[in-house]
Amino acid sequence: MKKTVLKVNIHCQKCKKEVLKAVTKLTGINQVTIDGEKETLTVVGEVDPVLITEAVRKIGKVAEIVSVGPPKPAEPKSTVKNPLPPCCYDYCQLVSVSHAPYDSAPCSIL
Repeated sequence: MKKTVLKVNIHCQKCKKEVLKAVTKLTGINQVTIDGEKETLTVVGEVDPVLITEAVRKIGKVAEIVSVGPPKPAEPKSTVKNPLPPCCYDYCQLVSVSHAPYDSAPCSIL
């Protein structure tokens, strides 16, 4: 798998749609990203960078390969969030409290 970045003349939303439509027809693509401000097209997958460039040029856009290389590894997402401040790790405990509303008459303690 490789990450290919191309510089493409993208001026409007219509240009983005045309480029996306042309590139997504290629096989072996996992992810396509267009940055309109930087005018870059990023393609991740097992597709030849020359084929991407040809597909973009076929629709009349000027395309230039900026870089080809391995994609950045996905950052491991930590699912455990510690809601306690650092000063409380040794002294405090997190206690879960919930309230279930009653559907019947109010309770009384006698």
